[in-house]
Amino acid sequence: MPEIAIAERAGVGADGHPRPTEDHVVVLGNAVLVLDGATSSDPSQPPGGWYAERLARRLADDLRAAPGADLTDVLTSAIAAVTADNGLRPQQSPSSTVAAVRWLGDRVDALVLADSPVVGFGAFGVDVVSDDRLARLRRRGMLQTGADVRRRRNAHDGFWVAEAVPGAAAHAVRRSWRRADVHAVLLASDGVSIGVDQYALFDWREVLATARADGPDAVLAAVRAAEKQDPDGERWPRPKRHDDQALVLVDFTSGGIQGLP
Repeated sequence: MPEIAIAERAGVGADGHPRPTEDHVVVLGNAVLVLDGATSSDPSQPPGGWYAERLARRLADDLRAAPGADLTDVLTSAIAAVTADNGLRPQQSPSSTVAAVRWLGDRVDALVLADSPVVGFGAFGVDVVSDDRLARLRRRGMLQTGADVRRRRNAHDGFWVAEAVPGAAAHAVRRSWRRADVHAVLLASDGVSIGVDQYALFDWREVLATARADGPDAVLAAVRAAEKQDPDGERWPRPKRHDDQALVLVDFTSGGIQGLP
């Protein structure tokens, strides 16, 4: 069993007021999941955290039942089950990112759907498993309104995310590494990866070094401190002053679990 260290912090809503985190972290016997529920602008919809919690629970149940199953197949069936159980409809439902890491006897598998990356470290160097389709659309100014997001969600000219379309799972970014080559893996929600991708506070090697030396919460604190210096988003435009944060370090050089409630 690798050593697993976890840090989470709630952000604020679109109105700037505190509210419960919509990120969910699940640790299983041979896997870790990080899901980031997307904040909806439609008050008639359940929140993204509601959806992420249900999808995380279904994924966990399915992976406990079949620890070696294909990750895309597991995600496909989990989305289908949550959709059916709750009567969800495409383009009119809450959604969530999915980041998964699963270790077996001979390999470590990673899956990423939407913008919660997985980063592997080992004999192969640093391998960032990321889905940049959302980021590309934002840079091109194609997600200006809620209608834009709905139109391009789970569409071939848009981005793919866990929602009410089980086929979205087939568009996840996948990676497998030889287990003997893997030293550590990070899973992050975008409230953490923004510190690398937009704020340039550190690179992923530095994130790993900080998480190992001071714990993953030190990384979250550095991102939050930078945001407090830019409260109105003038330097780093963003929809919320502080997003939810989740960071998990899976360290294959030792054993144990830290940071679990």
